[in-house]
Parts: sequence; C-alpha cells; structure tokens
Amino acid sequence: MHSRAERRKHGEDLRANVALDSFAAVPDASARRDALSLLHGQDAGREQDLVPLRYQRMGASAFAFLRGSAIVMASDLSLLPTSGITVQLCGDAHIANFGMFASAERDLVFDVNDFDETLPGPFDWDVRRLAASAAVATLSAGHSRKAARKAARESARLYRQTMAAMAQLPTLDAWYVKLDVATLTERVGGSSLGKQLIAQGRKAGKSTAESAAIKLTEVVDGRRRFRSDPPLVVPLWDVADDAIAAQTLVYLGPRFKQYLVSLEPDRAALLRHFEYVDIARKVVGVGSVGTRAGVVLLESGDGEPLLLQMKQASASVLEPHLGASQCATHSERVVVGQRVMQASGDPFLGWVRLSDDGSNDFYVRQLRDMKASVDVAKLDKNGLIQYAGLCGAVLARAHARVGDSSAISGYLGDTDEFDKAIADFALAYADVNDQDYRALVDFGKQTGS
Repeated sequence: MHSRAERRKHGEDLRANVALDSFAAVPDASARRDALSLLHGQDAGREQDLVPLRYQRMGASAFAFLRGSAIVMASDLSLLPTSGITVQLCGDAHIANFGMFASAERDLVFDVNDFDETLPGPFDWDVRRLAASAAVATLSAGHSRKAARKAARESARLYRQTMAAMAQLPTLDAWYVKLDVATLTERVGGSSLGKQLIAQGRKAGKSTAESAAIKLTEVVDGRRRFRSDPPLVVPLWDVADDAIAAQTLVYLGPRFKQYLVSLEPDRAALLRHFEYVDIARKVVGVGSVGTRAGVVLLESGDGEPLLLQMKQASASVLEPHLGASQCATHSERVVVGQRVMQASGDPFLGWVRLSDDGSNDFYVRQLRDMKASVDVAKLDKNGLIQYAGLCGAVLARAHARVGDSSAISGYLGDTDEFDKAIADFALAYADVNDQDYRALVDFGKQTGS
C-alpha cells in the first residue's frame, strides 16, 4: 500500500505522458463518427412510439441535444488523450444531472443523481463532459462566449481544488464528506443560484410519496390506480384487459422478491410492509426517452402509498471504448456505480431482471421523495458560473470516494493550467455540439419529424 505522498508523485509523473495543455484539444472532424448515425443506432432497442418524442426533446436547444447525446460525446472522448487515472465515472456528468434529494437521515443533500452510463474510466472524461455542458448551457441561455468559457473554467477549477482538499483528508473523513443544501444555500447567498436553491429546496420538501400519489393516481371503484396521461403515463390497465393486467401483477410478485434481495436487509424488511397495487409506463428524461421505464404503486395494509420508479438499464455508452462492465447485469452496474459515488443514496435503490434473457433489466429507486433540481434556465450569467463550479466540486468529491485523490491531485498540480485547457476544450466542443444539433434540426425538417 503506497502512501499519499507516493501516490501524488505517481500522478505528477503521469503528466510526462499526457501534458495538461493537451486537454484543450477536440476531436478532428475527419475522425469523428456521424452523430446522427450514433443516435439512430440506439433507436432499435427503444419503444418505437416514443422515439419521435426523444428527438423532439433533444431538438429544443443545443443544451438539450448535449443532454441526450452521451453516446456521441463518448465516441469523441475516445479519440482524445487521457490521464490514465481511473475512477468510477458518472458517465453522463452534465450540469442537469446534479440535484437534491433526501439522505437516509432525511437531510436535503446535493449530489450527482444520474448513473445510467456509469463505468470505471479516466476521471477526465467526466470533467470534460461537465465543462462542455456548462459552456453549452451558458450559450443556450443567450450569454457570451466569454461567460461560457468562464463557466467551464470554473467547473474545472473547483474540481481541481476540491480534489486537492479531498487528498489531504483522512481516508474515512473523505468517504463521509457530503454537501447539505442548507449549508450550500448559506454559502451562495442571495445570488440567482441561492434563490434557485431555496425555491427548489422548498419544492423538494413538498415532494413526498403522498404528493406523488395524489398527482399520479386516482381511486376507481375503491381501488387506487395510476391516472392515465398518454404518452407520458400509460397504466397497465389502459393496454390490457383486467384478466391480463391481473396476471401481470401476479407475474411481477416473484420479481419483486428478487428486487428485495438486492437491498440492504433493513430496507427489504421495510418494503415487506407493502404490496403491489398497480404499474404504469412513465416517460422520463431527454436522452432516456424510449427506454423502458415505469412506476410501481405499493400500499401498506392501511393504504399508505409508496411509489417506486423502474428504469431499463442497458449497456453503458462508454463500454465500446472502455470495456464491458464487470457486474453481472447492467442494472447492477448502475446501482453499484451510484452507491459508490453518492455520499448518501436512495434507501430503495436496487435492481431486478424481469426476463431471463436480459432484455428487461431494470434498476429501481424511490420516485420523487424530496427530489428536485436547479433549473439552469432560470440562472443568470453569474449564477450559471457559480453552479458550474458547484457541480465541479461535487464531481470531485464523488470521484474521490473510490478513486485515488492523491494521484489525481498530483496530476492536476497547483496551477490553473488544467482549468484553462478544459475551458478551451469546452468552448471548442460547444461548437462541435452546435453543428451536430443543427444537423438534427435539419434532419427533422427534411423528414417532417
């Protein structure tokens, strides 16, 4: 076992292989794979009636396109030099994939909150995607390229500085570090970000199992069921007769027990106080639209509701470039990645396979329990810059939980050379993303979709 000083020296030595200024590069246009071909390649495994909705959402702005095109950026990153220092990657670390939710102690915390693409890989892949998203979001909001570059640079700066701080902490202290929303709100004061945190924190406090049940369900003939709202929410009872729907619920019973096995024993014991009542398809996200996703309604013997979300897990977009996951299933990959990166996670996070061939592999989590996100569209220029820095700091904490913070800090060094290079990359990649976005818009006009 090497000391932190030895590991830091190892990181410093790696700079001889890949210099910090090399992170400014973007892929050569001639080497890139066609973005639309990559995106259309994902269509076959999705629910076909929702594919047009996916592209409609991605076509809303260049930032929406970036959010939905993780597969494109993964392909691009594979063409670039990398640090060689491996961490557990979020895999899709754009600024809209951070948010607030309840810890196990019912405190409101702020953390990374999307792990569909998680996989071990070089830490700089996440940093590049975060910085690029900060630049694109700033430009999409109508701000200058100077502001976009500053937002990207701030994300890299606070990543670097936070990683250096994590490297100095005792190992156990570093593992337990988390960012609660109350402390964060005090730090950012009366800025647009502070106002957003206050507003979304209040919203999160009202987002409970009961409020979700009120919004998504109704009582029919004395029985609570999901309310139909196609195509966003489609209850099982809308697409099957009562006999088939009842058979489906019976079929899901043993699968529910498989899900319980993936939980910590105390969480499984808690859920045994509930039973299945109903299930519905529910559309989520931007890039995720069309993947199978649903909501499950559970009730206690006294009619207390609990809503769980089930989301299909397929191969990470990083796997063609970084290798296959070592987990037995893709749903386990997502859950394991989330558990190791988040300081405090969803108590009901687990996984289940609904068919033996692996085509219906799902991870499960609680729906809407004190969950909310900052609306970046409502942030002013300074708020966006602040928020980009916040996300950079949180990403560094997540990487440091199981990654080598000393080696990463040694590699990044104490100057702003990495920050500048990442800012240059982000602004240049925003132009690449804009070209791909315009190609999608043009394709939609040509096909009428």
